[in-house]
Amino acid sequence: MKLGEGVEAAIHCAATLASVEGNSTMPGAALAEAFGLSPSYLLKHLNMLSAARILESVPGPAGGYRLARAAERITLLDIVLAIEGREPAFRCGEIRRNGPVKIDASAYVKPCGINAAMLKAERAYRAALAETTLSDIVADYAEEGDPRSFAASCAFVARHQRPQKSSSTKPA
Repeated sequence: MKLGEGVEAAIHCAATLASVEGNSTMPGAALAEAFGLSPSYLLKHLNMLSAARILESVPGPAGGYRLARAAERITLLDIVLAIEGREPAFRCGEIRRNGPVKIDASAYVKPCGINAAMLKAERAYRAALAETTLSDIVADYAEEGDPRSFAASCAFVARHQRPQKSSSTKPA
């Protein structure tokens, strides 16, 4: 299975936003810069994450993006489904019925074994993604990543986050 490049960008951006302090935001242009992506390309994916209520888009000159809920409540499956959609990766077209010898539909009462196997794999894949939260990814990076890379990421977030006037904190 091959996921679109937008999934990688979306996960990295969400992980970066997990490091933004309190109610602050980070502009989409800064997120694009952090990963060497086109701002217009990334904006499409940030909008998908906002529509899925993973991110919150804050308008205005000090606006930007922030997580819409705590990183502990966002799974990799949430992000993948926001970008790729909810349809399974494999969609059976029942091509076994398309050959030159036409057989009555009653010969196909049992589900296609290939489709069943592929859907079983899809369930396992989605279950594994559902078990991994954004906070897990961030904690693993902080613990196991190269300290130079972690420090550079933290410094980038500190430079680009925009404090908000409201004193409320990120939703739990």
